[in-house]
Amino acid sequence: MLDVGKWPVFALLPPEELRLIRQACVFGSAANEALYVTVNDEVFALGTNCSGCLGLGDLQSNIEPRRIDVLCGKKIESLSYGTGPHVVIATTDGEVFAWGHNGYSQLGNGTTNHGLTPALVSTNLLSKRVTEVACGSHHTIALTTDGEVFAWGYNNSGQVGSGSTANQPTPRRVSSCLQNKVVVNIACGQLCSMAVLDNGEIYGWGYNCNGQLGLGNNGNQQTPCRIAALQGVNIVRVACGYAHTLALTDEGMVYAWGANSYGQLGTGNKSNQALPTLINTDKERMVEVAACHTSHTSAAKTQSGQVLMWGQCRGQAVASPHLTHFSSTDDVFACFATPAVTWHLLSVDGDDYLTVAQSLKKEFDSPEISDLKFLVDGKCIHVHKALLKIRCEHFRTLLNETDEDTLEIHQFSYLVYRAFLEYLYTDTINLPPEDAIGLLDLATFYRETRLKRLCQETIKRGISEENAVTLLSAAVKYEARDLEEFCFKFCVNHLTAVTQTQAFADMDHDLLKNFISKASRYGAFKN
Repeated sequence: MLDVGKWPVFALLPPEELRLIRQACVFGSAANEALYVTVNDEVFALGTNCSGCLGLGDLQSNIEPRRIDVLCGKKIESLSYGTGPHVVIATTDGEVFAWGHNGYSQLGNGTTNHGLTPALVSTNLLSKRVTEVACGSHHTIALTTDGEVFAWGYNNSGQVGSGSTANQPTPRRVSSCLQNKVVVNIACGQLCSMAVLDNGEIYGWGYNCNGQLGLGNNGNQQTPCRIAALQGVNIVRVACGYAHTLALTDEGMVYAWGANSYGQLGTGNKSNQALPTLINTDKERMVEVAACHTSHTSAAKTQSGQVLMWGQCRGQAVASPHLTHFSSTDDVFACFATPAVTWHLLSVDGDDYLTVAQSLKKEFDSPEISDLKFLVDGKCIHVHKALLKIRCEHFRTLLNETDEDTLEIHQFSYLVYRAFLEYLYTDTINLPPEDAIGLLDLATFYRETRLKRLCQETIKRGISEENAVTLLSAAVKYEARDLEEFCFKFCVNHLTAVTQTQAFADMDHDLLKNFISKASRYGAFKN
């Protein structure tokens, strides 16, 4: 399962659909368009559909996903998108399909008509196998298995590498300095292109007014130029932001150059750099660099799994690499980039590694390998005896005394009991405060101290004038002293509003008597 929950465009998809996603991409000027591929190799699109970029054959926006029939069964190897937006993919068979905005021939079909459905890009590519595609604002480049680079589309600054500034209507091989050389990685800024060679050299061409080509000057280049300042440094990956570039070396170091008005170079200042500058990463070895031509955000991942971010982060300028709690660079772009698009195609392999915690969470209430089910309010909850014994003393005793594979529960509701069992798998609870009261009751009954504390924290976060008395009553009932004190103080501090609620009118006589007495001592009724 691919976790796309941080991107709002997926918020309306039901859990059963989210579980099927194995590849996804979020793009567009407001991150309002998305494509995703399911485990069955079906391709779906949803969002605002600017310029027909969803490939559905029309210009209609779609709040719910629609299938792109022509792409179903095509296994996507690489995907990129432009600003228009236009979208380009390479399949595992080496074919290239493109659709969307085409005002500058960035679809490579020889016209400037927008493409409403995915179309094969064939000129000069039919005998080639493309492994990677990259898009700038309105141009496209493609890398073949032979290490050749083809480019097409908008060329006002030489970003197609043809030696001129005329737009390129169909794929054309980028030769010049790249002739007889083997390219292994490509990337595009808004108006520039970069290529990494198998020998560790790196070349750039196109727009250079911010120094994003790393050549030590600000002149545009209409053909590829080697970054001589990195002579002797072995580059293995390159990533381009809007107008800045990041490069990763074989020793795990990161160089940056280009625009820096948001601190996106990570140099500690906001001065542009026309030459590659080594970034201080506290001697941590980096294994990934991330940037996207739509934003001024940068990210990197260390060998130990830590994720750093810098540049424009939700409007703030972060001028030095900042350590985050994220587990992937994708999270940086989901939470801090503007717009919050994906910087590359999100993918999860069929045999993708899961942590122990992720594996347990995935198997909760899954009938496939469970060996025990609870029947609550007529509904089943599937679990594993071994895990329950490990996690809960109550179940260790209970399950050692019975061989039953179905147990009925009568004293708790389905909602509460399911939340309890899910907690044993995930260490978290996800309930509104009113329902957390029932879980607090269960935690008290089973003597689950940590769960009791989590329930109290949930209730505290959700307290309001309407439910304060109800929550106070529950705290008293379940002897949650800390929660009782919290709810009492809340009631006193919002006394006028609380005393006008129905819950206050229905308050138990003894509880009301104690509340008035305690509130009086607290000074609630002083003039």
